Amino acid sequence: MVPRGFDVVGFGLNTIDLIAVVGQYPEPDSKQQLAEFVERPGGQAATAMTACARLGWRARYVGRFGEDARGRLARVSLEEEGVDLSACEDVRAPQPVSLILVDGDGRRTVLWSRAPLVNMDAGDVDPEVVTSGRVLLVDCHQTAAATRAAECARRCGVPTMIDVEQVRPGMEALLAKIDLIITARTFPEAFTGVSGVGAALAALARRFRPALVCATLGQEGSLALVGGMEIHTPGFRVPVVDTTGAGDVFRGGFIAGWLAGGARTQAEDVLTYANAVAALRCRALGARTAIPRRAEVEHLLASV
Repeated sequence: MVPRGFDVVGFGLNTIDLIAVVGQYPEPDSKQQLAEFVERPGGQAATAMTACARLGWRARYVGRFGEDARGRLARVSLEEEGVDLSACEDVRAPQPVSLILVDGDGRRTVLWSRAPLVNMDAGDVDPEVVTSGRVLLVDCHQTAAATRAAECARRCGVPTMIDVEQVRPGMEALLAKIDLIITARTFPEAFTGVSGVGAALAALARRFRPALVCATLGQEGSLALVGGMEIHTPGFRVPVVDTTGAGDVFRGGFIAGWLAGGARTQAEDVLTYANAVAALRCRALGARTAIPRRAEVEHLLASV
């Protein structure tokens, strides 16, 4: 195999998250004092690459930043983690933001704003860039561009993974190019129309024949289907402050566990590792604040 410059490349979104913690979800025409408010970097692909970098892997992020103070914050936050941004560009638009309401029960409501200029089209994809790692991760936004990136990776023998949470136009063509499909809890049923997460995952597996299809289940861990075998991996019990970005970090943890173990690694071990990484992320406010280092993950795994 031709040596590659990076262990993992992430293609997709980066954001700045405005996280507002409230005692209870607000009623219309109501007022209440915020329990806490923070501004933190986030975004699916960018957060997953941060997780890979903290776990000791050479990570590259591919995307666009807004030309404003928040865009600079988003860029610097990744540079400080050692994530390569040499294929990124700044555009004359505001940085994408997400307003996240976290209520007293830990439930999240996300409102977002993203200018069209920050989106990438299929023609913007550089094949050499998206195939410069041992694994390519795409998220479910910018669907045509993500499909093109996955096509390039497939052609060069680079395994592909997706972080998918919503049904969007073009999803059928995108999923057909993915080797490892990791979804949010609600996606399999919404996409297939099949009731039950397990049955819906099986329908996805029959339809696209990936090496693995998996749904993240929050505190319940994850449910995966590999070679026709269903694997339920329980979650880890840690003090939970905020679950923002836990799914993104799960993908980063999966990639890290897979790269560490090599070809003979059992899927259940990689899923356990990913669940441990995602659980530790939930210890503080913000998608990336508490992403663990490798030693922290190993300590948690050794304690159970």
